[in-house]
Amino acid sequence: MLYPERVPTAEELERVLVLHGVTSLWLTAALFNALIDERPACLSGVEECLTGGEALSVAHVRRAHAALANIQLVNGYGPTENTTFTCCHRIPRELAAKASSIPIGKPIANTQVYVVDARLRPVPLGVPGELVTGGEGLARGYHARPELNAERFVRNPFGAGLLYRTGDRVRWL
Repeated sequence: MLYPERVPTAEELERVLVLHGVTSLWLTAALFNALIDERPACLSGVEECLTGGEALSVAHVRRAHAALANIQLVNGYGPTENTTFTCCHRIPRELAAKASSIPIGKPIANTQVYVVDARLRPVPLGVPGELVTGGEGLARGYHARPELNAERFVRNPFGAGLLYRTGDRVRWL
């Protein structure tokens, strides 16, 4: 179900979620944060909430867990060029006391991710590098943008097809 209004209020969103019995929900990180700040109870009937689009706020995740006893939060990471979701991480209810970020998780089915250096060579565990993605959901490129395609969509040195250079800095934990 798609939300029927242009800009949802927390109260109206809660009404629609209850009316339609929504138990699984996708929200942008910005909307998730706003709802947790304004009215976390609006998500009380939701069993699973996927959120992403930008780095998640650890503070908002903690507040959501404190206010919503039965919700499973999932961090959904991925660029539009790889069909929006590339990786997912089921966020545990107990975050480490020193947690400063939420992991992006592991690749979804039929998706590959690599952490590489500037020459597209894998970096060791724990070493920061660029995240490159590939798989069945990868776009074929940008329409009428050959220079950008050459920069972002590169030959896959690990197998067939292309990889997308996200420009995102990550590290394997």
